[in-house]
Amino acid sequence: MGRRTAWWRAGAWRGRSSAARARVAAATAVLCAVTLPASWPADATAAAAAPHADDSSGDTAYAFAEGAQKVDGAKGTTDAPGLKIGGTYRSSLAKGEKLYYSLDLDSESNTYVSVTAVPRAGATLSVQDGIRVSLQNGDSNSCSYESASFGAANSPHPVTAWGARTTSPANPVCKDAGTYYVVVERVGTAKSSPGAWELELAAVSEPPLKKAGSTSPPTSWNSASPTPVSGQDRRRAGGAGFSRATAVGQGVWRTDISPGQTLFYKVPVDWGRQLSATAELGSASGGGHGYAVGALDLALYNPVRVGVEDASVGYDGLQKSVSLAPVPPVEYANRYAVTDQVNAMRFAGSYYLVVHLAEGVADTFGNGPFGLKLRVRLDGAAQAGPGYSGQSVPHNLFEVTADDREAAAEGGAGSGDATMTAVAVGGIGAGTVVLAVLGVWTVTARRRAGARSVAR
Repeated sequence: MGRRTAWWRAGAWRGRSSAARARVAAATAVLCAVTLPASWPADATAAAAAPHADDSSGDTAYAFAEGAQKVDGAKGTTDAPGLKIGGTYRSSLAKGEKLYYSLDLDSESNTYVSVTAVPRAGATLSVQDGIRVSLQNGDSNSCSYESASFGAANSPHPVTAWGARTTSPANPVCKDAGTYYVVVERVGTAKSSPGAWELELAAVSEPPLKKAGSTSPPTSWNSASPTPVSGQDRRRAGGAGFSRATAVGQGVWRTDISPGQTLFYKVPVDWGRQLSATAELGSASGGGHGYAVGALDLALYNPVRVGVEDASVGYDGLQKSVSLAPVPPVEYANRYAVTDQVNAMRFAGSYYLVVHLAEGVADTFGNGPFGLKLRVRLDGAAQAGPGYSGQSVPHNLFEVTADDREAAAEGGAGSGDATMTAVAVGGIGAGTVVLAVLGVWTVTARRRAGARSVAR
């Protein structure tokens, strides 16, 4: 940006895959083995969906990854704390500060480190404010360098930049095993608010291929602007962070959004498939009286949270839409392209659509909420992957699993959904939780049955 259902439902059991039924059986087994804490809410469904106490910090309203380890960045490389591949971390970045973190890397895997900076709501920002991230070897040679800023609206929201160490022959100074350093710097103007920004860092690795392929990017692909998908919309509330992104597939998805809010969705995209998306902001209740610059922002990030592209549109109180520019089908060789929006479409997995409504919209059009529709299209046929020689860390990062497809069809949170997270937390009593869940299930079924009777 700037410069990225619960299956405990009435009727949901029918048609479930054997894998889904196995998950329910496993969840029940876990429930039977633990004890209910006195603080467990009566509404088990609400408890499963509610954010955990440490998901956000202060007024950021960003859902940090559950269990993210807190770490303090160092002022220099000597004291740089170590990050582990596959780990997610929380840190903070003061105004004008530059921090160092270290990584021990092998000589074969590609490594990607994303850094998401989250200023507090109401913070004063300028178009120059943002973060700069680089990944360096032990001799201060940069393997990568990227920055991210907040855009013309100057609206506080999460922004993400990344560092990468690839073993490509094009960057020979970063091909060796050893200690590397993630350097995160806060940049901007003296006019910005002095408060520290919260950081979320995630480090992942991509294994080498079994057999080397072409090192030339695709010479042609369908770059025509696709027609936004149509059809009946379905309500899907967006998540508040990358780790809580709501899974969606092709279709029209509807929710509400308030000024200053950022919503995260993830779309499973197979090798060979081409993603496109459009976000539509509904009209204000009072009509059009004024104008907000860069009000609605739609950004696309790839599975390692590398920014692919973003687009924004102003708002005058009347309905507006913004579409992503065409991106190519997912292909391994895209990484050899020069342009970011082609280069970043380099692996299969969950791509993130991130929608932000600028704080300034409230000044002219009120606090809302405003209606939002997200139109997601997937073109092309799924293809086989390039043939990795091992597993990514974390596992399955660069593939689309059966669980991913199921969650996208239902609008859930995939294999890391809130329901299973709640089940996994220690201290949940079997009998009470099962009864609570079944109680909510029964009430939901009765309400829906009653609604159908009224409709008839």
